[in-house]
Parts: sequence; C-alpha cells; structure tokens
Amino acid sequence: MKLFPKLNYVEFAASDLVKTQSFFETVFAWEFTAYGDEYIAFSEKSAGLEGGFYQADLSAKQKEGSALMVFLSEDLELTQKAIIQAGGEINVPTFEFPGGKRFHFIEPSGNEFAVWSLLNG
Repeated sequence: MKLFPKLNYVEFAASDLVKTQSFFETVFAWEFTAYGDEYIAFSEKSAGLEGGFYQADLSAKQKEGSALMVFLSEDLELTQKAIIQAGGEINVPTFEFPGGKRFHFIEPSGNEFAVWSLLNG
C-alpha cells in the first residue's frame, strides 16, 4: 500500500506574537497554545489546519514567492471590515475571478493572506 501524505501543519514567522495572536483570535476565532515566549500554535479545530507562528523578524508575502493561504468566507465585506478593525491592512482590493471574488490582507506581523467568496456569496 502506498501512502499519500497530506498537508497537516503550516508555520509562519511573526515579529509580534501578541498582536498576531490577538488578530487571529478576534477575526477568525482561532484558539492558540503558547509554547514558551517564542512560539504559538493554532489548532485544526479552530483554524481548519494545524500550525503555528514562531518569533522572527520575517514575513510571508506572495510577491516574494511565499505560498498564499486563503480563507473561505460567506460574507466577504463583513470579513474585510473585521480584518481592518483588528489591525489588519488590505493590500489587494477585492477583485473577481471566474466563480468568485477575493482580497488580500496583511496581518500585524506582516504576513499576507487572502479571503475569497463565491460570486453569489
């Protein structure tokens, strides 16, 4: 029998773990576990994928070759407002593509993510 491993964990650098944790708790209701002062982990239960943020003055941006993690939202405008209110920055305004629309944002530690929705969503 061949094994086909699946992705199950992702890690991001974060220059400010406190602000990053607060941002994702506020906007996306993620739950975190701290492992010392330099690492926080989020769970699949709250985020849909296991992962974490480690203390570093680096960030992931698509234009620099980083993979882009994309959230699915039923209400794109409401999600965008929540991101801005929690200290995120919209760096690519909402645009349409076949079947959907999305925007990109930067969280407080500088990592880029995107949010998409179906066109009728």
